[in-house]
Amino acid sequence: MTTLLVALALTAALVMAVALWLVATANRLDRLHVRMDAGWAALDAALARRAVVARTVAASAIEGEEARSLRAAADAAESAPRPEREPAENELTRRLADVDRARLPAGLADELADAEERVVIARRVYNDAVRDTLALRRRRRVRYFRLAGTAPRPEYFEIAEPDLTADRSP
Repeated sequence: MTTLLVALALTAALVMAVALWLVATANRLDRLHVRMDAGWAALDAALARRAVVARTVAASAIEGEEARSLRAAADAAESAPRPEREPAENELTRRLADVDRARLPAGLADELADAEERVVIARRVYNDAVRDTLALRRRRRVRYFRLAGTAPRPEYFEIAEPDLTADRSP
């Protein structure tokens, strides 16, 4: 009788330890999803700011077809739904790379460089959060016990990064 109670107590303790381990893993996964959502919000804000600066550049510093195409690319990037956002943002990056920074007023050139740097940083932060979330979601215990629930599988946001090392001073 005593050995049966000891075996039951050890089994109950083992079940509780496994349950606590799974709860801790589920909490970590939830925090990673929250981090990823915050990273996307920051990236979305940085991309929106870059689109606004691009429209300002198109309106005040360049003319003709180049201005119209830059404005159209900024509008398309800002209004694109999330699945179509990467190609639209890549197009905006290409259009901004074609802008002669020497023709821009110093303040506007600095604003554009700052907006591009913020996009690069925000994209890296978001992709780091996606990487960490995917790494935890790939573990067996997460898959076997379906700890991710109904949360959609995170996707990286891959866009071309502007050349931030080039001398952009007018």
